[in-house]
Amino acid sequence: MIWTGCCGPSWERYDTENFTLSEKRSKRPDMAKQILLLAGDFVEDYEIMVPFQMLQMLGYTVHAVCPEKQAGEQVRTAIHDFEGDQTYSEKPGHNFTINATFSEVNAADYDALVVPGGRAPEYLRLNEKVLSIVQHFAETNKPIAAICHGLQILSAAGVLSGRTCTAYPACGPEVTLAGGTYKEIDVAAAHVDGNLVTAPAWPAHPAWIAEFVKVLGARIEIE
Repeated sequence: MIWTGCCGPSWERYDTENFTLSEKRSKRPDMAKQILLLAGDFVEDYEIMVPFQMLQMLGYTVHAVCPEKQAGEQVRTAIHDFEGDQTYSEKPGHNFTINATFSEVNAADYDALVVPGGRAPEYLRLNEKVLSIVQHFAETNKPIAAICHGLQILSAAGVLSGRTCTAYPACGPEVTLAGGTYKEIDVAAAHVDGNLVTAPAWPAHPAWIAEFVKVLGARIEIE
């Protein structure tokens, strides 16, 4: 497998027995694409850990921020699982270390936005700066990846009018009330509408992140 097209400071190749990652990158370090990731207490464990690590592996700079927290502080996470109940179950997850300071964020400095789900969006959508950040990415047509309950933040920010997206099914009515079209898809699938890449929950990570990387300008090839 070859991934090409990401920006970064140099050529890099990662080889294992069955996997090859190659990227041709700009020689200028300031051309590395920066991605902002919105976090909060009880964000879904997988939905923050996986994109944070995978996007860095590809060479992107990822800054995870949380209102009222500084770089080096932590948020608690929750694991949402699907075990045959009428809704998801919830268990304690890992602690996640924030690597940038929310109060210092200038949305214009970033090329893309990631909005994970979990409990955090319930209260993050009450923060005016969070909504302003989301609105910046929508208004400038920069790539946005949102998953599961992360669509609650996009709904509150008023950026879904006329857009088609998916989300955790319980968030579907919020998408509709915000003027968007909710699309019900398989839990392991992703939906793309221009710069907006959405997915129902963490089982969709492979499809969701692959589509997001394409929107970022990368190309995935299978040899």
